[in-house]
Amino acid sequence: MRVISQGPHIELDAAEHAVRALLVALGQDPDSEHLRETPRRVANAYAELLTPEAFDLTTFPNDEGYDELVLARDIPFQSLCEHHLLPFQGVAHVGYLPDRRIVGLSKLARLVQRFARGLQVQERLTKQVADSLDSHLHPRGVGVVIEAEHQCMSLRGVRAHGSRTLTSALHGQLRHDTATRQEFFALAHAR
Repeated sequence: MRVISQGPHIELDAAEHAVRALLVALGQDPDSEHLRETPRRVANAYAELLTPEAFDLTTFPNDEGYDELVLARDIPFQSLCEHHLLPFQGVAHVGYLPDRRIVGLSKLARLVQRFARGLQVQERLTKQVADSLDSHLHPRGVGVVIEAEHQCMSLRGVRAHGSRTLTSALHGQLRHDTATRQEFFALAHAR
């Protein structure tokens, strides 16, 4: 099953000009030896951070009838806060209760990466991963926990370095069955 792979249309030349103008507005000399290539580098860096990679969400028949929790823990990701354009990064824990199909395990990490690429808020990222897995796989339940440190909170403003934000999204049995939900959170054991 194909997952949407197209990101935003990025005009690299316009982005370079904008970065150059920002440097000038910040009192910097974009023609100095150290900053001369910075507009190009910044434009390319943002283009990379905002463009998701294409992939197939490969699923397989659940021939063995496996009906216990499948959990991929500590999936690393990086994203950009849509409010400050500063990075936030952390780990995602993605689990599901199989029904008729199972998913290739590497696809759980690719799903996280797909939605992390772009301007994001952590709450939306968590929900997008859970909703997408639920709608493509149709499992009996889905659970996603994301924990991240936000540079907009650690580098500026309150400067709460090391503070981590946790968000969760649960569907199906992971939402409605207390024992299954507890098992998921125990196995994910968010730090």
